[in-house]
Amino acid sequence: MENTIVFIDAGYLSVLSKYFGEGKRLKLNIERFAKYLASKKGLQCEHIFYYTAPPFQSNAPTEDEARFKAGYDSFVSKLKRCDKLTLREGRVQKIGNSFNQKGVDTLLTLDLYEQASIKKYSNLILVACDTDFVPVLNRIRGLFGVKIILFYFTDRKRGSSFSLSNHILTAVDEHVLLAKQDLTSNLLETKK
Repeated sequence: MENTIVFIDAGYLSVLSKYFGEGKRLKLNIERFAKYLASKKGLQCEHIFYYTAPPFQSNAPTEDEARFKAGYDSFVSKLKRCDKLTLREGRVQKIGNSFNQKGVDTLLTLDLYEQASIKKYSNLILVACDTDFVPVLNRIRGLFGVKIILFYFTDRKRGSSFSLSNHILTAVDEHVLLAKQDLTSNLLETKK
């Protein structure tokens, strides 16, 4: 079985898990989820790159900010126990009442390019759906001949969180539509 790397945009996966969880985020076992996706394509997951950002913290964090950060820190400490996972963190910027991740897409782009240039893998898996990745995906495929497999979801509703520009589909070799079962079959075990 051929090895691969799985690149996961956590922001995208979080929105997707909330959608499939009908408003409540599904708590995924990230390592098992990545291995599951690779196995769906007859590949073995050798490594996972996971891209996220810690929640916004003001100079004097509010109770909610402190609670969100504590939850994030707990989640990250569990992720770091996985030897096969590299965590990449951007930051969250607050403007008015809106929050935006910064630097996450750039980190993902750099790692995709670097891993493809090593030419150790002939397939790379991406869990994301952002057309900002199209230029690097096209470059990787053209320069290194690496096959890109995109796992994504669309509900085909204009303006929704999952409306999809077909542009990203032209930049990958294969695209696989994620289903609810892909997430629910890879949940963290809960303590009884």
